[in-house]
Amino acid sequence: MVSYASDASEHRHRPDAAAWPTTAQQVSDILRLANQERFPVIPRGAGTGLCGLAVPAQGGLVLDMARMNRILKISIDDRVAVVEPGVVYATLQQALEPHGFFYPPDPASGKVCTLGGNVATNAGGVKGAKYGTTKDYVLALQVVLPDGRTLNTGSECIKSVSGYDLTHLFVGSEGTLGVVTKIALKINPKPPYSATALATFESLEDAGRVVSRVLKAGVLPSVLEIVDRLTLVAINENTDLNLPEVDAILLAETDGYTAEEAAQQIAKVIEVFKACNASSVREAASAEEAKALWTARKSSYAVSTRINNNLIVEDLAVPISRLADALGVISEIGRKYNLKIPTVGHVGDGNLHPAISFDGTNAEEVARVHKASAELFERIIGLGGTLTGEHGIGLAKAPYMGLEHDAVSLEIMARLKRLFDPNNILNPGKMALEG
Repeated sequence: MVSYASDASEHRHRPDAAAWPTTAQQVSDILRLANQERFPVIPRGAGTGLCGLAVPAQGGLVLDMARMNRILKISIDDRVAVVEPGVVYATLQQALEPHGFFYPPDPASGKVCTLGGNVATNAGGVKGAKYGTTKDYVLALQVVLPDGRTLNTGSECIKSVSGYDLTHLFVGSEGTLGVVTKIALKINPKPPYSATALATFESLEDAGRVVSRVLKAGVLPSVLEIVDRLTLVAINENTDLNLPEVDAILLAETDGYTAEEAAQQIAKVIEVFKACNASSVREAASAEEAKALWTARKSSYAVSTRINNNLIVEDLAVPISRLADALGVISEIGRKYNLKIPTVGHVGDGNLHPAISFDGTNAEEVARVHKASAELFERIIGLGGTLTGEHGIGLAKAPYMGLEHDAVSLEIMARLKRLFDPNNILNPGKMALEG
Protein backbone atom coordinates (compact mmCIF):
# COMPACT_ATOMS: atom_id res chain seq x y z
CA MET A 1 0.00 0.00 0.00
CA VAL A 2 2.99 2.33 0.39
CA SER A 3 3.11 3.09 -3.34
CA TYR A 4 -0.47 4.38 -3.18
CA ALA A 5 0.13 6.65 -0.17
CA SER A 6 1.24 9.59 -2.30
CA ASP A 7 1.25 11.18 -5.72
CA ALA A 8 3.89 13.66 -6.93
CA SER A 9 3.03 16.12 -4.16
CA GLU A 10 4.27 16.41 -0.58
CA HIS A 11 1.10 14.77 0.80
CA ARG A 12 1.15 11.25 2.30
CA HIS A 13 -1.52 8.91 3.68
CA ARG A 14 -1.69 5.14 3.35
CA PRO A 15 -4.86 3.51 2.01
CA ASP A 16 -6.47 0.45 3.55
CA ALA A 17 -6.78 -1.45 0.27
CA ALA A 18 -6.40 -1.22 -3.50
CA ALA A 19 -8.25 -2.64 -6.51
CA TRP A 20 -7.39 -2.87 -10.20
CA PRO A 21 -10.61 -3.05 -12.24
CA THR A 22 -10.53 -3.99 -15.92
CA THR A 23 -14.16 -3.28 -16.83
CA ALA A 24 -16.84 -0.70 -16.10
CA GLN A 25 -18.94 -3.45 -14.53
CA GLN A 26 -16.18 -4.18 -12.01
CA VAL A 27 -16.02 -0.47 -11.16
CA SER A 28 -19.78 -0.49 -10.68
CA ASP A 29 -19.68 -3.52 -8.39
CA ILE A 30 -16.90 -2.00 -6.28
CA LEU A 31 -18.63 1.36 -5.89
CA ARG A 32 -22.00 -0.19 -5.07
CA LEU A 33 -20.45 -2.21 -2.24
CA ALA A 34 -18.31 0.68 -1.00
CA ASN A 35 -21.35 2.95 -0.95
CA GLN A 36 -23.31 0.43 1.10
CA GLU A 37 -20.43 0.17 3.59
CA ARG A 38 -19.63 3.93 3.58
CA PHE A 39 -16.05 3.06 2.60
CA PRO A 40 -13.94 5.75 0.85
CA VAL A 41 -12.84 5.13 -2.74
CA ILE A 42 -10.04 7.15 -4.34
CA PRO A 43 -9.76 6.88 -8.15
CA ARG A 44 -6.14 6.95 -9.33
CA GLY A 45 -4.45 7.45 -12.67
CA ALA A 46 -0.66 7.46 -12.93
CA GLY A 47 -0.05 9.34 -9.67
CA THR A 48 1.66 12.28 -11.40
CA GLY A 49 -0.56 14.91 -9.77
CA LEU A 50 1.06 17.74 -7.83
CA CYS A 51 -1.71 18.69 -5.39
CA GLY A 52 -2.54 15.50 -3.48
CA LEU A 53 -5.56 14.71 -5.62
CA ALA A 54 -4.95 10.93 -5.57
CA VAL A 55 -3.80 10.75 -1.94
CA PRO A 56 -6.22 8.71 0.25
CA ALA A 57 -6.61 11.41 2.89
CA GLN A 58 -9.09 9.36 4.93
CA GLY A 59 -7.77 5.91 4.07
CA GLY A 60 -10.09 3.66 2.12
CA LEU A 61 -9.70 1.90 -1.23
CA VAL A 62 -7.48 3.17 -4.02
CA LEU A 63 -9.11 2.37 -7.37
CA ASP A 64 -6.16 2.06 -9.75
CA MET A 65 -7.51 2.50 -13.28
CA ALA A 66 -4.27 1.55 -15.05
CA ARG A 67 -5.59 -1.77 -16.38
CA MET A 68 -8.47 -0.11 -18.21
CA ASN A 69 -6.05 0.94 -20.92
CA ARG A 70 -7.62 0.15 -24.29
CA ILE A 71 -7.99 2.52 -27.21
CA LEU A 72 -11.50 1.50 -28.25
CA LYS A 73 -11.84 3.47 -31.47
CA ILE A 74 -10.09 5.98 -33.68
CA SER A 75 -12.30 7.53 -36.36
CA ILE A 76 -10.45 9.96 -38.59
CA ASP A 77 -13.65 10.68 -40.54
CA ASP A 78 -15.44 11.70 -37.34
CA ARG A 79 -12.35 13.28 -35.68
CA VAL A 80 -12.97 11.15 -32.58
CA ALA A 81 -10.90 8.80 -30.42
CA VAL A 82 -12.64 6.71 -27.79
CA VAL A 83 -10.43 5.46 -24.95
CA GLU A 84 -10.53 3.92 -21.51
CA PRO A 85 -9.24 6.06 -18.64
CA GLY A 86 -5.99 4.14 -18.13
CA VAL A 87 -4.68 4.91 -21.62
CA VAL A 88 -1.42 6.85 -21.31
CA TYR A 89 -1.45 10.22 -23.05
CA ALA A 90 1.64 9.40 -25.14
CA THR A 91 0.14 6.08 -26.25
CA LEU A 92 -2.81 7.86 -27.82
CA GLN A 93 -0.49 10.31 -29.59
CA GLN A 94 1.54 7.42 -31.00
CA ALA A 95 -1.64 5.76 -32.27
CA LEU A 96 -2.78 8.98 -33.96
CA GLU A 97 0.55 9.84 -35.58
CA PRO A 98 0.28 7.48 -38.60
CA HIS A 99 -3.03 9.15 -39.46
CA GLY A 100 -1.52 12.66 -39.37
CA PHE A 101 -3.70 13.57 -36.39
CA PHE A 102 -3.01 14.54 -32.78
CA TYR A 103 -4.71 15.19 -29.46
CA PRO A 104 -3.77 18.84 -28.76
CA PRO A 105 -3.54 19.15 -24.94
CA ASP A 106 0.11 18.64 -23.99
CA PRO A 107 0.69 17.97 -20.26
CA ALA A 108 4.31 17.92 -19.08
CA SER A 109 3.89 14.39 -17.72
CA GLY A 110 2.53 13.14 -21.04
CA LYS A 111 4.89 10.17 -21.23
CA VAL A 112 3.26 8.60 -18.17
CA CYS A 113 0.04 10.40 -17.22
CA THR A 114 -3.32 8.85 -18.11
CA LEU A 115 -6.20 10.36 -20.00
CA GLY A 116 -8.53 9.59 -17.11
CA GLY A 117 -6.31 11.65 -14.85
CA ASN A 118 -6.25 14.41 -17.47
CA VAL A 119 -10.05 14.50 -17.43
CA ALA A 120 -10.13 14.52 -13.63
CA THR A 121 -7.93 17.63 -13.47
CA ASN A 122 -8.85 19.28 -16.77
CA ALA A 123 -5.15 19.05 -17.61
CA GLY A 124 -3.54 21.63 -19.86
CA GLY A 125 0.07 21.99 -20.93
CA VAL A 126 2.39 24.06 -23.05
CA LYS A 127 0.04 24.31 -26.04
CA GLY A 128 -2.89 25.70 -24.08
CA ALA A 129 -2.65 29.22 -25.52
CA LYS A 130 -3.54 28.06 -29.02
CA TYR A 131 -5.23 24.72 -28.49
CA GLY A 132 -6.90 24.94 -25.08
CA THR A 133 -7.13 22.31 -22.35
CA THR A 134 -8.75 18.92 -21.84
CA LYS A 135 -12.26 20.37 -21.50
CA ASP A 136 -12.07 21.64 -25.08
CA TYR A 137 -11.70 18.09 -26.41
CA VAL A 138 -13.94 15.90 -24.26
CA LEU A 139 -17.07 15.07 -26.24
CA ALA A 140 -18.64 12.31 -24.15
CA LEU A 141 -18.06 10.27 -21.01
CA GLN A 142 -19.15 7.05 -19.42
CA VAL A 143 -19.17 7.56 -15.66
CA VAL A 144 -19.94 5.15 -12.84
CA LEU A 145 -21.71 6.99 -10.03
CA PRO A 146 -21.05 6.31 -6.33
CA ASP A 147 -24.16 4.11 -6.06
CA GLY A 148 -22.96 1.91 -8.93
CA ARG A 149 -25.23 3.28 -11.64
CA THR A 150 -23.71 4.10 -15.03
CA LEU A 151 -24.20 7.54 -16.56
CA ASN A 152 -23.50 8.30 -20.24
CA THR A 153 -23.01 11.97 -21.07
CA GLY A 154 -22.61 13.87 -24.32
CA SER A 155 -22.19 12.29 -27.74
CA GLU A 156 -19.48 11.60 -30.30
CA CYS A 157 -20.75 14.49 -32.43
CA ILE A 158 -18.35 17.43 -32.67
CA LYS A 159 -21.32 19.70 -31.91
CA SER A 160 -24.10 18.94 -29.44
CA VAL A 161 -26.09 21.19 -27.10
CA SER A 162 -28.72 18.68 -26.08
CA GLY A 163 -29.72 19.08 -22.43
CA TYR A 164 -27.50 20.17 -19.57
CA ASP A 165 -23.77 19.85 -20.22
CA LEU A 166 -23.17 17.00 -17.80
CA THR A 167 -19.96 16.02 -19.58
CA HIS A 168 -18.09 19.09 -18.46
CA LEU A 169 -19.43 18.86 -14.94
CA PHE A 170 -17.15 15.84 -14.56
CA VAL A 171 -14.14 17.37 -16.34
CA GLY A 172 -12.00 18.82 -13.56
CA SER A 173 -14.12 17.27 -10.79
CA GLU A 174 -11.08 15.37 -9.42
CA GLY A 175 -12.88 12.05 -9.00
CA THR A 176 -15.30 13.47 -6.43
CA LEU A 177 -18.55 12.91 -8.38
CA GLY A 178 -18.03 9.66 -10.27
CA VAL A 179 -15.44 7.35 -11.82
CA VAL A 180 -14.84 7.85 -15.54
CA THR A 181 -14.70 4.54 -17.43
CA LYS A 182 -14.81 5.70 -21.07
CA ILE A 183 -13.84 8.94 -22.80
CA ALA A 184 -14.65 10.24 -26.30
CA LEU A 185 -12.10 12.85 -27.39
CA LYS A 186 -12.00 15.25 -30.32
CA ILE A 187 -8.80 14.95 -32.37
CA ASN A 188 -7.26 17.35 -34.88
CA PRO A 189 -5.13 17.17 -38.03
CA LYS A 190 -1.54 17.77 -36.91
CA PRO A 191 0.30 20.74 -38.42
CA PRO A 192 3.49 19.22 -39.88
CA TYR A 193 5.66 22.33 -39.71
CA SER A 194 6.93 24.42 -36.82
CA ALA A 195 9.44 27.15 -36.03
CA THR A 196 11.06 28.08 -32.71
CA ALA A 197 12.63 31.27 -31.35
CA LEU A 198 14.28 32.25 -28.06
CA ALA A 199 14.56 35.74 -26.60
CA THR A 200 16.45 36.85 -23.50
CA PHE A 201 15.36 39.65 -21.17
CA GLU A 202 17.13 41.48 -18.36
CA SER A 203 13.85 41.95 -16.48
CA LEU A 204 11.36 39.24 -15.56
CA GLU A 205 8.51 41.75 -15.53
CA ASP A 206 9.50 43.08 -18.99
CA ALA A 207 9.31 39.54 -20.34
CA GLY A 208 5.82 39.23 -18.87
CA ARG A 209 4.69 42.39 -20.66
CA VAL A 210 5.77 41.01 -24.03
CA VAL A 211 3.08 38.34 -24.13
CA SER A 212 0.12 40.61 -24.83
CA ARG A 213 2.20 42.41 -27.49
CA VAL A 214 2.80 39.11 -29.28
CA LEU A 215 -0.92 38.36 -29.31
CA LYS A 216 -1.75 41.89 -30.51
CA ALA A 217 0.59 41.33 -33.47
CA GLY A 218 -1.91 38.89 -34.90
CA VAL A 219 0.00 35.76 -33.96
CA LEU A 220 -1.21 32.94 -31.74
CA PRO A 221 1.89 30.85 -31.01
CA SER A 222 1.34 27.16 -30.41
CA VAL A 223 3.70 27.55 -27.45
CA LEU A 224 4.88 30.62 -25.51
CA GLU A 225 6.89 29.83 -22.38
CA ILE A 226 8.88 31.76 -19.78
CA VAL A 227 11.88 30.49 -17.80
CA ASP A 228 13.39 32.61 -15.02
CA ARG A 229 16.99 33.07 -13.87
CA LEU A 230 16.86 30.59 -10.96
CA THR A 231 15.61 27.89 -13.31
CA LEU A 232 18.19 28.74 -15.98
CA VAL A 233 21.00 28.45 -13.42
CA ALA A 234 19.65 25.08 -12.26
CA ILE A 235 19.43 23.85 -15.86
CA ASN A 236 23.03 24.86 -16.54
CA GLU A 237 24.26 23.26 -13.31
CA ASN A 238 22.64 19.94 -14.19
CA THR A 239 22.91 19.76 -17.99
CA ASP A 240 25.33 20.76 -20.74
CA LEU A 241 22.84 23.09 -22.45
CA ASN A 242 24.72 26.28 -21.44
CA LEU A 243 21.76 28.65 -21.57
CA PRO A 244 22.19 32.40 -21.03
CA GLU A 245 21.70 33.21 -17.33
CA VAL A 246 19.50 36.28 -17.71
CA ASP A 247 16.46 37.33 -15.68
CA ALA A 248 14.17 35.54 -18.12
CA ILE A 249 13.95 33.85 -21.47
CA LEU A 250 10.85 33.52 -23.62
CA LEU A 251 10.51 30.49 -25.86
CA ALA A 252 8.03 30.65 -28.71
CA GLU A 253 6.88 28.05 -31.20
CA THR A 254 4.58 28.56 -34.14
CA ASP A 255 3.09 25.80 -36.24
CA GLY A 256 1.35 25.53 -39.58
CA TYR A 257 0.29 23.34 -42.44
CA THR A 258 3.04 24.81 -44.63
CA ALA A 259 6.63 25.74 -43.78
CA GLU A 260 5.91 29.29 -44.96
CA GLU A 261 3.00 29.67 -42.54
CA ALA A 262 5.11 28.68 -39.53
CA ALA A 263 8.05 30.83 -40.69
CA GLN A 264 5.91 33.93 -41.25
CA GLN A 265 4.40 33.63 -37.79
CA ILE A 266 7.73 33.19 -36.00
CA ALA A 267 9.09 36.19 -37.91
CA LYS A 268 6.29 38.32 -36.43
CA VAL A 269 7.05 37.00 -32.95
CA ILE A 270 10.74 37.86 -33.38
CA GLU A 271 9.80 41.40 -34.47
CA VAL A 272 7.81 41.84 -31.26
CA PHE A 273 10.65 40.45 -29.13
CA LYS A 274 13.08 42.95 -30.66
CA ALA A 275 10.63 45.84 -30.28
CA CYS A 276 10.22 44.98 -26.59
CA ASN A 277 13.90 45.37 -25.71
CA ALA A 278 14.94 41.73 -25.74
CA SER A 279 18.68 41.64 -25.07
CA SER A 280 19.07 38.89 -27.67
CA VAL A 281 16.85 36.95 -30.06
CA ARG A 282 17.59 33.87 -32.09
CA GLU A 283 15.59 31.51 -34.23
CA ALA A 284 16.37 27.81 -34.06
CA ALA A 285 18.24 26.99 -37.25
CA SER A 286 17.30 23.32 -37.28
CA ALA A 287 14.91 20.80 -35.82
CA GLU A 288 17.75 19.57 -33.61
CA GLU A 289 18.37 23.03 -32.14
CA ALA A 290 14.64 23.52 -31.55
CA LYS A 291 14.49 20.16 -29.79
CA ALA A 292 17.42 21.16 -27.56
CA LEU A 293 15.64 24.37 -26.55
CA TRP A 294 12.46 22.52 -25.65
CA THR A 295 14.46 19.88 -23.80
CA ALA A 296 15.80 22.71 -21.63
CA ARG A 297 12.29 23.93 -20.86
CA LYS A 298 10.97 20.46 -20.12
CA SER A 299 13.87 19.74 -17.78
CA SER A 300 12.92 22.63 -15.49
CA TYR A 301 10.99 20.56 -12.96
CA ALA A 302 13.65 17.87 -12.70
CA VAL A 303 16.50 20.34 -12.18
CA SER A 304 14.50 22.45 -9.73
CA THR A 305 14.12 19.43 -7.45
CA ARG A 306 17.90 19.53 -6.98
CA ILE A 307 18.02 23.05 -5.58
CA ASN A 308 16.99 21.81 -2.12
CA ASN A 309 15.49 18.75 -0.44
CA ASN A 310 11.86 19.59 -1.17
CA LEU A 311 9.88 21.33 -3.89
CA ILE A 312 6.25 22.46 -4.06
CA VAL A 313 5.19 23.32 -7.60
CA GLU A 314 2.37 25.84 -7.66
CA ASP A 315 -0.02 26.33 -10.56
CA LEU A 316 -1.34 29.86 -10.68
CA ALA A 317 -2.99 31.70 -13.54
CA VAL A 318 -3.79 35.36 -14.11
CA PRO A 319 -5.26 37.44 -16.93
CA ILE A 320 -2.52 37.94 -19.51
CA SER A 321 -2.52 41.69 -18.83
CA ARG A 322 -1.48 40.96 -15.21
CA LEU A 323 1.42 38.59 -15.98
CA ALA A 324 4.11 41.17 -15.25
CA ASP A 325 2.44 41.99 -11.92
CA ALA A 326 2.20 38.30 -11.02
CA LEU A 327 5.86 37.70 -11.82
CA GLY A 328 6.74 40.67 -9.64
CA VAL A 329 4.66 39.27 -6.77
CA ILE A 330 6.46 35.92 -6.97
CA SER A 331 9.87 37.62 -6.85
CA GLU A 332 8.81 39.84 -3.96
CA ILE A 333 7.50 36.92 -1.91
CA GLY A 334 10.69 34.96 -2.51
CA ARG A 335 12.71 37.86 -1.12
CA LYS A 336 10.33 38.52 1.78
CA TYR A 337 10.42 34.93 3.05
CA ASN A 338 14.03 34.23 2.01
CA LEU A 339 13.01 31.38 -0.28
CA LYS A 340 14.18 30.35 -3.72
CA ILE A 341 11.18 30.19 -6.07
CA PRO A 342 12.29 29.17 -9.57
CA THR A 343 9.47 29.96 -11.97
CA VAL A 344 8.44 28.77 -15.41
CA GLY A 345 5.10 29.14 -17.09
CA HIS A 346 2.81 28.80 -20.06
CA VAL A 347 2.56 32.56 -20.37
CA GLY A 348 0.60 32.40 -23.61
CA ASP A 349 -2.47 31.65 -21.50
CA GLY A 350 -1.37 33.32 -18.25
CA ASN A 351 -0.37 30.13 -16.41
CA LEU A 352 2.65 30.29 -14.07
CA HIS A 353 4.42 27.53 -12.13
CA PRO A 354 6.44 29.03 -9.27
CA ALA A 355 8.23 26.17 -7.51
CA ILE A 356 9.01 26.80 -3.85
CA SER A 357 12.30 25.12 -2.97
CA PHE A 358 12.98 24.36 0.70
CA ASP A 359 14.43 22.02 3.31
CA GLY A 360 11.58 19.94 4.69
CA THR A 361 13.64 18.96 7.74
CA ASN A 362 13.87 22.60 8.86
CA ALA A 363 10.67 23.42 10.79
CA GLU A 364 11.27 27.15 10.69
CA GLU A 365 11.76 27.06 6.92
CA VAL A 366 8.63 24.94 6.44
CA ALA A 367 6.66 27.53 8.40
CA ARG A 368 7.97 30.23 6.06
CA VAL A 369 6.88 28.16 3.07
CA HIS A 370 3.32 27.91 4.38
CA LYS A 371 3.18 31.66 5.00
CA ALA A 372 4.65 32.38 1.58
CA SER A 373 2.13 30.09 -0.14
CA ALA A 374 -0.82 31.67 1.65
CA GLU A 375 0.30 35.18 0.74
CA LEU A 376 1.04 34.13 -2.83
CA PHE A 377 -2.46 32.72 -3.29
CA GLU A 378 -4.10 35.79 -1.76
CA ARG A 379 -2.18 38.22 -3.92
CA ILE A 380 -2.68 36.25 -7.13
CA ILE A 381 -6.43 36.17 -6.47
CA GLY A 382 -6.19 39.92 -5.91
CA LEU A 383 -4.86 40.26 -9.46
CA GLY A 384 -7.98 38.56 -10.79
CA GLY A 385 -6.20 35.22 -10.93
CA THR A 386 -6.97 31.67 -9.90
CA LEU A 387 -5.52 29.10 -7.50
CA THR A 388 -4.97 26.58 -10.28
CA GLY A 389 -4.75 26.70 -14.05
CA GLU A 390 -4.33 22.99 -14.73
CA HIS A 391 -3.13 20.92 -11.73
CA GLY A 392 -6.35 20.98 -9.71
CA ILE A 393 -7.22 21.72 -6.08
CA GLY A 394 -6.82 18.34 -4.35
CA LEU A 395 -5.62 18.51 -0.77
CA ALA A 396 -3.02 21.22 -1.28
CA LYS A 397 -5.33 24.09 -2.12
CA ALA A 398 -8.61 23.00 -0.53
CA PRO A 399 -8.06 25.33 2.48
CA TYR A 400 -7.83 28.32 0.13
CA MET A 401 -10.99 27.79 -1.94
CA GLY A 402 -12.73 30.58 -0.03
CA LEU A 403 -10.19 33.08 -1.37
CA GLU A 404 -11.43 32.56 -4.91
CA HIS A 405 -15.04 31.45 -4.58
CA ASP A 406 -17.86 33.25 -2.80
CA ALA A 407 -20.19 31.58 -0.31
CA VAL A 408 -22.88 30.91 -2.90
CA SER A 409 -20.42 29.17 -5.24
CA LEU A 410 -19.07 27.01 -2.44
CA GLU A 411 -22.60 26.11 -1.34
CA ILE A 412 -23.61 25.07 -4.87
CA MET A 413 -20.46 22.94 -5.23
CA ALA A 414 -21.15 21.25 -1.90
CA ARG A 415 -24.76 20.60 -2.95
CA LEU A 416 -23.61 19.02 -6.21
CA LYS A 417 -21.26 16.79 -4.26
CA ARG A 418 -24.10 15.68 -1.97
CA LEU A 419 -26.41 15.11 -4.95
CA PHE A 420 -24.00 12.75 -6.69
CA ASP A 421 -22.30 11.32 -3.61
CA PRO A 422 -24.56 11.67 -0.54
CA ASN A 423 -22.41 9.28 1.50
CA ASN A 424 -19.19 11.14 0.60
CA ILE A 425 -17.29 8.02 -0.44
CA LEU A 426 -15.56 9.38 -3.55
CA ASN A 427 -12.22 11.07 -2.93
CA PRO A 428 -13.29 12.68 0.37
CA GLY A 429 -11.39 15.67 1.69
CA LYS A 430 -10.66 17.16 -1.72
CA MET A 431 -11.72 20.57 -3.06
CA ALA A 432 -13.33 21.66 0.26
CA LEU A 433 -16.63 20.05 -0.78
CA GLU A 434 -17.76 18.86 2.64
CA GLY A 435 -19.14 22.27 3.58
